[in-house]
Amino acid sequence: MPESASPATSASPAVDDSDAAATARAAMVARLHQAGNLSPGPLTEALLALPRQILMPQAYVRHSLPDETVPRWELLDWAVTDDQEELLRVLHSGDSVAVQHDGEALLGRARGWRSGGAMTSMSSVLGMTAELLQELDLRGGQRVLDVGTGAGVTAAVACHLCGDGGVTTIDRDPHLTAAAEVRLARLGFEPAVVAGDGEAGWPPRAPYDRVFVSFAVPRVPPALVQQLAPGGRLLATVGSSSPSWPGLAVVTKNAQGHAQGILRAVEFGHRAGWGWERPFLDAAFRSRITTQAGVTVSGLRPPPPNAARGFWLALGHLRPGLVRHFGAEEVAIGAPQDDSWVRVGRNGATCTVTEFGPRGIWQEIEEIAARWRAAGEPGEYRIEFDPDGTQWAVAGSGRTRLSWPLNDDRPFECENGEPR
Repeated sequence: MPESASPATSASPAVDDSDAAATARAAMVARLHQAGNLSPGPLTEALLALPRQILMPQAYVRHSLPDETVPRWELLDWAVTDDQEELLRVLHSGDSVAVQHDGEALLGRARGWRSGGAMTSMSSVLGMTAELLQELDLRGGQRVLDVGTGAGVTAAVACHLCGDGGVTTIDRDPHLTAAAEVRLARLGFEPAVVAGDGEAGWPPRAPYDRVFVSFAVPRVPPALVQQLAPGGRLLATVGSSSPSWPGLAVVTKNAQGHAQGILRAVEFGHRAGWGWERPFLDAAFRSRITTQAGVTVSGLRPPPPNAARGFWLALGHLRPGLVRHFGAEEVAIGAPQDDSWVRVGRNGATCTVTEFGPRGIWQEIEEIAARWRAAGEPGEYRIEFDPDGTQWAVAGSGRTRLSWPLNDDRPFECENGEPR
């Protein structure tokens, strides 16, 4: 897609926005307020003003169970009257919205059924998005870089709040940027829409006052830090090969251009970005964790509670490859690559641990818990940027220091398709 830019548009053209859609948006925003994800103010007004069915005139509904070998989806279309009621529910439920199957083109596709493959683009859970956009603090006249265009929701909000002349949205999938450019134009917005590597940013429009990354990365992309303006703010989900415990990186620059940041342990984060396959627990492995016999030891000190997210974030980074089974009644963690698991049941002030496999997951939990407690039980970590480009997450100092490097070890592909 060619880059395009124009002055901010003062008024949007007429769009197909029914009373039912406006009512659905109002109800959606009310739920966000009630849940504490959104406060009254400019962002609320933007979400009320932007018709989601224009940005996502087609969306998928899954008609198979999560663990079915051959998943099946139905693509609904706003142009089909019989689809509109269900599509309104999907778009305004607050849940993530699946918009692309197996890298397909979004423009000109036919409604109907798809089977196999995978969803390759989704609009994120709106409660999480609303909280992040509030923290981003978008204001009129700011220069904004939206990394990961997707369905164009964040770009539309940025255009509405900041003026489209200062907004750049970038995605490596040209099908997504092509659709977003058309749909944003229907709302009266003409930001710069770029097909390219979002982690490399877009230097021609830098520096940016705000940078928002809508997919998880293993470290804060250095190019985006370089393109952040003094006084600017960058938000990105930082994950590890233990996907169950995300962190939110908040990076700012002072007036002298020095970057500083924190990595905050959070409950929810964005999905992993391109080229990053992370382990998961399939149905069979989840069943083994909760029912299989193993080596059992009682009378142990319980691990930190779920609310101690700073510990779980540290565990995920320092002992990679672990996945939490959140559907289990007990604490249940698996390492599928090592064919190992542990489950932990509470017995009052102590716990009973049952473990299986060659990896000593419980010993790892105890070790990192002790280091986390010694560091003062942090819920967030400083991000330190070394001159050589290395990034560190750090809490405490001296003997209490708890730290790890934020590395990017994803196996990307060369031009010939071979991994490197």
